[in-house]
Amino acid sequence: MNAIIHTQIQPETGARPADPVYLDIENVWKAYGTFLALRDISLRIRQGEFICFLGPSGCGKTTLLRAIAGLDPQSRGTIRQAGRDISGLPPSRRDYGIVFQSYALFPNLNVASNIAFGLQNVGRPWPEIKARVEELLQLVGLPDKALHYPAQLSGGQQQRIALARAIAINPGLLLLDEPLSALDAKVRIHLRHEIKELQRKLGVTTIMVTHDQEEALAMADRIVVMNHGVIEQIGTPIDVYRHPASLFVADFIGETNRIETRYRRGAVIVGDTVLEAQASGLDEDTAVTVAIRPEDILPHARGHDVAGRANHLPVTITAMEFLGSFWRVHLRSAQLGGTPLVANFSMNAVRRFDLRDGQDLIVELPADRVLVFAKGR
Repeated sequence: MNAIIHTQIQPETGARPADPVYLDIENVWKAYGTFLALRDISLRIRQGEFICFLGPSGCGKTTLLRAIAGLDPQSRGTIRQAGRDISGLPPSRRDYGIVFQSYALFPNLNVASNIAFGLQNVGRPWPEIKARVEELLQLVGLPDKALHYPAQLSGGQQQRIALARAIAINPGLLLLDEPLSALDAKVRIHLRHEIKELQRKLGVTTIMVTHDQEEALAMADRIVVMNHGVIEQIGTPIDVYRHPASLFVADFIGETNRIETRYRRGAVIVGDTVLEAQASGLDEDTAVTVAIRPEDILPHARGHDVAGRANHLPVTITAMEFLGSFWRVHLRSAQLGGTPLVANFSMNAVRRFDLRDGQDLIVELPADRVLVFAKGR
């Protein structure tokens, strides 16, 4: 059966398809002895885009960032910035500002001197430096911290000063290496919004490395999902979340229920149930993994008419967990051969259907949310 495809309108982002390519990465490899950290990476980043390199530890995302910066040059391949080949240039001759995970502020310099450091190195006159430092302190919301030292600042304040220092010389490219990972959860949520707003205001092309899926979904115009030194998928947050190109992407970004089965007669057969699903290009009797996200499982009241309705099946609630903004509900269905499912139901749904442990109900697995991947993909 053919999958039902919904077209979604994408929100406006910092870069538009018509914007010129600003950073062109072509066939980049990086080897450490016999170990390949990057394998044939090609990527084009448009002017003004906010890009997130996302993936687990060791996937190559920081290695790629360091290659772009010239801190750890690629073994082969080409990197062009604004049309200029920078592949062999030292970091000092590349046009970027960078914020490291540790912020790397100079502890013996006050805030104003930290921000002014790069401006002094390029020989800007003192009146210009003073005005620029004041402007940047206003921009990051810390106008009264000029004479403070890094040790006198909170982690979030240090991060803002590191950002101000990175953009002081108006770089064409801003590189962020997990800049929020050292902060607590509430500060991270607040500052990721501030960073995105600052990036939009400045219009600077930005690349951020992160292993935090929520961070990437909230901040990026496009996400580059990496694994084992290769790019698994490039797309908008909605694209990679709703239409993952591989089981790895589906698993890594968000949560999924996984069911191992086979693809037959244009559908997937799970236990005694035929499920309509997003599937194409699969041979008959292919071993597949079916994936569906917990929030995509829809509850219906007991007695809901399932006659002629695809992907509706009876289930029993085996456990419920209250997680504040929603309930995580564990389900089991005889029609799926006893395969357990986990669903995320809203507070309203739990109240409306009066859900509790041991209760029977009907759930729907929407065909356009049931993803099918050939085994090993």
